[in-house]
Amino acid sequence: MESFLDDTFDVKAKHAPDEALEKWRKLCGEKLRIAVLVSKAAFQFISSVSPSDYTVPPEVKAAGFDICADELGSIVEGHDVKKLRFHGGVNGIAQKLCTSTNDGLPKDVDALNRRQELFGINKFAESESKSFWVFVWEALHDMTLMILAVCAFVSLIVGIATEGWPKGAHDGLGIVASIMLVVFVTATSDYRQSLQFKDLDKEKKKISIQVTRNGFRQKMSIYELLPGDIVHLAIGDQVPADGLFVSGFSVLIDESSLTGESEPVMVGVETPFLLSGTKVQDGSCKMLITTVGMRTQWGKLMATLSEGGDDETPLQVKLNGVATIIGKIGLFFAVITFAVLVQGLVVRKWKDGSHVDWSAEEAMEMLEYFAIAVTIVVVAVPEGLPLAVTLSLAFAMKKMMNDKALVRHLAACETMGSATTICSDKTGTLTTNHMTVVKSCICMSVREVGNPSKFANMKSELHDSALKLLLQSIFNNTGGEVVMSKEGKREILGTPTEAAILEFGLSLGGDFQAEREAVKLVKLEPFNSTKKRMGAVVELPVEGGRLRAHSKGASEIVLASCEKVINSKGEVVALDDSSLKFLQATIDQFASEALRTLCLAYKEVQGGFSPNDLIPESGYTCIGIVGIKDPVRPGVKESVAVCHAAGIAVRMVTGDNINTAKAIARECGILTSDGVAIEGPVMARSSPLDKHTLVKHLRTTFDDVVAVTGDGTNDAPALHEADIGLAMGIAGTEVAKESADVIILDDNFSTIVTVAKWGRSVYINIQKFVQFQLTVNVVALVVNFSSACMTGSAPLTAVQLLWVNMIMDTLGALALATEPPNNALMKRPPVGRKGHFITNVMWRNILGQSFYQFLIIWKLQASGKSMFELEGSDSDLVLNTIIFNSFVFCQVFNEISSREMESINVFKGMLNNYVFVMVLVATVAFQIIIIEFLGTFANTTHLTSHQWGACVLIGFIGMPIAAILKLVPV
Repeated sequence: MESFLDDTFDVKAKHAPDEALEKWRKLCGEKLRIAVLVSKAAFQFISSVSPSDYTVPPEVKAAGFDICADELGSIVEGHDVKKLRFHGGVNGIAQKLCTSTNDGLPKDVDALNRRQELFGINKFAESESKSFWVFVWEALHDMTLMILAVCAFVSLIVGIATEGWPKGAHDGLGIVASIMLVVFVTATSDYRQSLQFKDLDKEKKKISIQVTRNGFRQKMSIYELLPGDIVHLAIGDQVPADGLFVSGFSVLIDESSLTGESEPVMVGVETPFLLSGTKVQDGSCKMLITTVGMRTQWGKLMATLSEGGDDETPLQVKLNGVATIIGKIGLFFAVITFAVLVQGLVVRKWKDGSHVDWSAEEAMEMLEYFAIAVTIVVVAVPEGLPLAVTLSLAFAMKKMMNDKALVRHLAACETMGSATTICSDKTGTLTTNHMTVVKSCICMSVREVGNPSKFANMKSELHDSALKLLLQSIFNNTGGEVVMSKEGKREILGTPTEAAILEFGLSLGGDFQAEREAVKLVKLEPFNSTKKRMGAVVELPVEGGRLRAHSKGASEIVLASCEKVINSKGEVVALDDSSLKFLQATIDQFASEALRTLCLAYKEVQGGFSPNDLIPESGYTCIGIVGIKDPVRPGVKESVAVCHAAGIAVRMVTGDNINTAKAIARECGILTSDGVAIEGPVMARSSPLDKHTLVKHLRTTFDDVVAVTGDGTNDAPALHEADIGLAMGIAGTEVAKESADVIILDDNFSTIVTVAKWGRSVYINIQKFVQFQLTVNVVALVVNFSSACMTGSAPLTAVQLLWVNMIMDTLGALALATEPPNNALMKRPPVGRKGHFITNVMWRNILGQSFYQFLIIWKLQASGKSMFELEGSDSDLVLNTIIFNSFVFCQVFNEISSREMESINVFKGMLNNYVFVMVLVATVAFQIIIIEFLGTFANTTHLTSHQWGACVLIGFIGMPIAAILKLVPV
C-alpha cells in the first residue's frame, strides 16, 4: 500500500528538499568565504596606516595593559606582520598583555576579572530563545484550526442573535475552548522540546583544552579562556580563539571552515596567526590567546550570518508524506459528509415545502454540518505523526545523554535503529585506554616488566650507553610531558600510548626535565596515521653540537628503516638476517599476546640539519621494541554478542599490528572462525567485486582505510562502495566530534550498543503510535461518514472530535513515543531503509481493532436506545453521549494494547513509564469532566453508573480482541 501511495501521490516534505538545502549551504559557505576575504582586504587597507599612530586607550592603560582588544584583533585578523613587529612580536604582545609565554596568566582573581571586563569572554552571542507565547501564536496558525475558529465565531453570532446570552453561545464557546486546549497543549509540548534541545546544545558545546596558567598545565573549558592565556594544541584540536603561534612543530591549520579553501595553511614563527574555529590538521604548538568571543573573526562573521532552518529527519519526511496522503483522504470524506448532510437537510425541507424559508436554527444546523466536516479533516490529518517523531527522538536524546551518548543530530537516532554494521575503533572503545608497558626487547634481550624489581633488574643489566640512548629517545621524541601538578604530584600528560612510554622511562630512573635540558630540540614531527611514526632531531651541546635523529612508531615500519641494532653488550652492530628474524618474531609474539608494539630507533645526522629539512626515514639503529598492554573493557564481549543476535555486524578498525588486532578481536568476540582480518592497503587494492565479497566476512581492518573511525572521515566512501550497511563512527578528537552525529562520551563500546537499542526503540515507538492513530482515524472517518449517509446526522460533534483528536495526537504521542527500550529489541534483525514502515502486523491490528469499534458504535446507533432503555426527549442526547464515551474508552484501552504490537502481555513495564500512566489518568479524568460537567459545551449529558460501566466494558473488550488478533499469523 505504501508503494502504491508513493507512486500515485507526489508527496513533498514540509521543508525544503535536500537539493535546495544543499544549494543553501553552498551559498552560505560562499557568503562566508567572501566575508572573510573582504574582511582581510579591509584589514590590509587599514594596515597601510603607520603602526606608530597607535595610542593605548586610557582605560586600557589604567587597567595595566599596553594594548587594546581592537588592536589585537586587527593584528591577527588582518595577518598584519608590520603591526606585530611594531609591538615587539609575539613576546612583545605577551608583555603588553601582562602574561608569560612559559607560565601563562598569573592566578590573581581580581586581575583575571579586570582582564575579562576589558577584553570580553570567550562566548558567542546566542539567538534569543522563543517565548512560550510565540509557540502559542505559531500553533494558532494551523489552517484547520483557523477554519474552526471562523465556525466558532459565526456560531457565536448566530446563536446569541437567536437564543440570546448565554444559551446561544454554548456551541461556539465549546469549539473555542477545544481549539484553545489544542493550541496550548501543542505550544507547551513544542516549548518544552525547544528548552530540552537548548540544554543538549549547551552540553555538546562543552569542550576542554590544555592551558598553562600560573606555571601549571591544566584542563580548562574554552569558555574560561582570556587574552594572555597559553593554550596547547595538537592534531585534531579546534582553535578556541584568535591568537598567535608561540612555539611548536610542523603545524598545519585547516581554515576551510572560515575561507572554504581546502589547502591547509602552514603556521609558524613567520606566519604566527591562528583563527578561532579552524582546526589543527598536523603538528602541535603553543598559542597565545589575543582575542576571544564576539571579537574574533569567527564571532564577527557569525553575527552577520544566520543559521538555516532545521532539517527534517528521514522518518519525519516519510511520515509527513503519510500525513499528507491521509489528510487528502480525510478531506475527500469531509466534503462527501458535508454534501450528504446538507442534501439531507435540503430534501427534508423540500418535502416540508419550506425550502424557500430558512430559519436561524436551520442556519445553525448548516453551520454545525460544516464544523463537523472541518473537524473530520482535523481528525484525519495526523499532525501528531511529526510531533510523535520529535517527542520520541527528543526523549531518546535526553535518556541517551544519561547513558553517556550525546546525540548532535536527531536523524542519528533513526540511523542507529536501522544500523546493520558498527565499525568501532579499538583503542579506548573496545579497550580501557589505560596503557602500560609490560614487555620489552631492548638491546636484543626480551624482558617482562611491570613491577619495581623487574625494572631494577633491567636497569642493572642494560649498558650505560644503551640506557642513555633509550631515555634520550623516550623523553625527547614524544608529544607528552611530565609536569608537577598544583598539589606537587608528578603528572604525565599526553595520549595513553605516550603516557605508557614516559612511565616506562621514569621507571628506569629517567628524569624528564634533565633529559630535555641536556639537548636542544631542533625539530619534532608528531605522530600521524599516515606515516605511523613520529620523529625528532636533537642537538647535543655536550658532544660538540652533534645532531641525532630519533624515530618511534609502528614496529614493522620503524624496523624496516633500520640498518643496525644495539646488541646485549651495548654495541652497535649490523642488523643481519638472524637479528632481523629475531626482532620480527618478537614483534609477532608480542602481538599474539594482544600487545601494541612500538619500535624505538636513532640515527646520527651528518652534514647539518635545519628545521625546514625532512627528518631522515632510513639508516637508523634499532634501540628496542616495547609491548604495551591495553586490556579489553569489561562487558565488551557480551555487547558484541548482543549485536550479533540483533543482526548487527561488528567490525574493528585499528592502526595496530595485524596480529595484535587479531588477538584483541578474538578476545572481544569480533573475529570468529569464518571472519576475515585484512590490512588497509590490501583492501584498497581490491576490485569493487572483491570488496563486495570480502566485506561479508570482514571483521577487522587496519590502517584506517575501510571504516570511519576517529577523524578518518575520508574513509566513508569506501564503506558505501563496499555496501556493508550503515556504520557508526566513534568521535575522539574535537575535529571528529564536529563531524559526528553521535558522540560517545565514555568511549565505551557498550554505550554504542545502548545507542543502537535506543534507535530501535524510537522506530518501534513511532510504529506503535501510528498503529494507534490510524485506528482512531479509520473509525472516526467511517462512523461519521456512514452515519451521515444513512441517518442524515453525525453521532460525534465538532467539540467531541476535537477532544478525540487531542487524545490521539498530542496525548497519544506523549504516551507511546516515550516508551523506554527493552532487551527484546536487540533480538530482532534491523529494519532496512527500504523496509515498509507500516508492516503487515500493524495493518492486522489496525483493521481488526477498527472493525470491532465500528461494529460496536454502529450497534449502539441502531439498538442503543432499546439496550439502555432510553426514552423521552433527551434519549438522543444520552445515546450520543454513550456512543462518544464508549468511543473514547475504546481509544484508552487500545492505547494500552498498542504498547506491544506482537506480544500479548501489554502490561509489562507499564508502571515504569510514568508519562504513559499520567497520560492515561489525565485522559480518563478529563473525559469524566467533559461528560459530567461540560455537557452544555460538549453536547453531552450526565450518565448513570450502569451506563458508565457499560462504556468502560465496551472499551475494555477491545483488549482481549487485540490479544486474539495478535495470534493471527501474517
